[in-house]
Amino acid sequence: MLCLESDTESLPCLSSNSETGTLQSSFSGPTSPSVLHIRMPLGWRHKAVRIQIIYFFNERQYVHAPSRITMESVLTLDDARLSGRTVLVRVDINSPLHPQTKAFLDDSRLRAILPTLRRLADSKVVLLAHQSRPGKSDFTDMSAHADQLSRLLGREISFVPDVCGDIAIQAIQTMEQGDMILLDNVRGWPEENNLKKAGIDELSDSEIVKKLSSVADAYVNDAFAAAHRNSPTLSGFSKSLPCFAGVLMAAEIKALTTAIDNPPKPYVAILGGAKCDDSLSIALNLLNRDLADMIVPVGVVGNLMLWAGGLSIGKGNEDFIRSSLGDAFESTFEYASICIKNYRDKILLPVDLAIEIDDRRVAISLEELPTSAPIYDVGIASLQALYPVIRNAGCVLWNGPASYFEKENFAFGTIEILNMICESDAFTIVGGGHTSALVSQKNLVDKVDHNSTGGGACLTMLAGDRMPVIESLRASAQIFGDTR
Repeated sequence: MLCLESDTESLPCLSSNSETGTLQSSFSGPTSPSVLHIRMPLGWRHKAVRIQIIYFFNERQYVHAPSRITMESVLTLDDARLSGRTVLVRVDINSPLHPQTKAFLDDSRLRAILPTLRRLADSKVVLLAHQSRPGKSDFTDMSAHADQLSRLLGREISFVPDVCGDIAIQAIQTMEQGDMILLDNVRGWPEENNLKKAGIDELSDSEIVKKLSSVADAYVNDAFAAAHRNSPTLSGFSKSLPCFAGVLMAAEIKALTTAIDNPPKPYVAILGGAKCDDSLSIALNLLNRDLADMIVPVGVVGNLMLWAGGLSIGKGNEDFIRSSLGDAFESTFEYASICIKNYRDKILLPVDLAIEIDDRRVAISLEELPTSAPIYDVGIASLQALYPVIRNAGCVLWNGPASYFEKENFAFGTIEILNMICESDAFTIVGGGHTSALVSQKNLVDKVDHNSTGGGACLTMLAGDRMPVIESLRASAQIFGDTR
């Protein structure tokens, strides 16, 4: 019997029927869901899957966190023998392009998938990807991506100007072992954009999934940056093909699961940037589950926390936070207030700040608030207080800059935190678009244990929210087991 481990009673349990080859869900709670039948085709060996369901509480509502993700709950390329097989590989190589020439301004996402492509060198690789979305100026076909990938990989990746029509199907059927092709922009296919809220049955029944499944043996997802999205090519193949996490996907799951499941102690989370709602969701997830030993809000997040704690930071700074959050302001401010009220002993607030006056950096203490000048950085005393916290940590998560670091006078706080993390002996994880990009720009990737490529996906996973792509990989693992 394969049971769902849980901290609560009366949760579903999956039992296996060896005669019918199905898994059946039973439920003894007050409301019973529909019985779930999962067919296991013969020829695939089932591997035990460990799943846990977590419930945690905050003062707004009961939050049902998604099933805990572990490396045992998804299949990776280590679980597969795909030599000579036709493999669909969904990647996220959506890249910033020059407005006029469409040249790549940053090809880091293309570089990130190279390990997976090298692992599949003896397969027939069919790449699925998107660039921007219809209606935007950088919505292009994938021909330039195929050329750039070919240069980076050192072998030809042919562009096929079709997604799942006759041209694409014929190109796939005539591939030889070792061939690699990149199909056209999947977001040019209407289903990819119209089924974002669809369930697994509707995704599985989409034309793009049915057509591509008919000419493939397996599916690999290496698109972690889109793992919080839902669409046919991202999460629609779990019922039709054995699905595997690519090298990048597996590394992201492993590192971020450490941060939200079983981090080395003490665990310090430094949360900054301008996305206060995301950072507060992460803070509450870590605090409510008693994972974080210290939350360090910096940047706009730190300013918001000071304000929520009863300290006016000045009308201009408060208006900036209010306008940047829009409709999410009230709930985010409430989350910040809950953190201060319930977890004050686990929050290291800034003790001084840096403001801009006449293009100059000016240090101020909290006693000098409110200020009419914009707050652009934390102060030296705040960084001095943070240093021993990072030095003694077992795990450090950093998401979001501490300052308006694009301004030279105010890069100090962010750069100093980066230096502290790179010098730390802790297990270090850097997430979020700006901070991850900064680590790459400074050539310090080898100085941190994990530099996430995820952006929004990283934030979503750290906040404990749904990750449709990973849920799809997990569902496929339950159905197909591994292929060895």
